[in-house]
Amino acid sequence: MRTLDDILKDGAALFVFLSDAGTAAGPAGVLLAMGSQDLRVADTAARAFQEVGADYLVCSGGFGKDTTGLLKEPESVLYARRCRELGVPADRILIEDKSTNSGENFRFSRALLAERKIYPRTGVVACKPYMAKRAWATGTKQWPEVRWSVFRQELSLTEYLSQGNDLTAVLNLMVGDLQRLRAYAGIFQAPVPVPEPVWQMYERLAADGYNRYVIGAS
Repeated sequence: MRTLDDILKDGAALFVFLSDAGTAAGPAGVLLAMGSQDLRVADTAARAFQEVGADYLVCSGGFGKDTTGLLKEPESVLYARRCRELGVPADRILIEDKSTNSGENFRFSRALLAERKIYPRTGVVACKPYMAKRAWATGTKQWPEVRWSVFRQELSLTEYLSQGNDLTAVLNLMVGDLQRLRAYAGIFQAPVPVPEPVWQMYERLAADGYNRYVIGAS
C-alpha cells in the first residue's frame, strides 16, 4: 500500500508533464474553450481572448463523462455566460453544445464555423492545465488545417487543488488522459512521446485505484 505522499508525488509530476504544451501564439482565428467539469476554464478563455486575441471564441461542450449528472446546463452554455460576464463581446462568442469528448470538441466546432463560412488557419485552445498536451494533440489531428497552441493556467497540482478541485477526480482524469496519449496516438490524436518514467507513474496510479477513466478497466 503506497502512502498519500507517494501518490501526490506521482500526481504532481504527471500534472507537470500533461500541462506542458508550449506557449499560446496569437492573435488567432479561433479560440476554442474546451468544456469540462472545471468551470474556471471559462475564466482562462476570457483571459486568452483579452491577452492573446482571437476573431471568435467557440465555447464547446455538451455533457461529457465527468459532467453528465453534475451540471444542469451544457458546459458550453455555462462557459459562454461567464465569458460575457468577463467582458468578451457576445457577438464574438459561438456555442457548440453537443460534443461529449475532446475529439468532438474540435470536429463539431469546426463544423459550426464552416456553416458560417469561417475557416481559421490559427487557433488557441483554452483548457484545464493538465489537458494542455492532449488538447494540442487532439486539435492537431482532428482539425489539421489549423495551427494550434494552448493557453492555460500556469500553476502546480497543489495550487490547482487549492482552487477547490477534488484530488481523486483530478487523479482519475489525469490517469485516463495519459493513457489516451498512447492509445489514441496517430488515430484520434497526433503522436506525443510519453517517456517511460512518466508511463510508470500512470501504471502506479492506476494500480492505486485511480483508473475510473482507463480504457478497458473493469
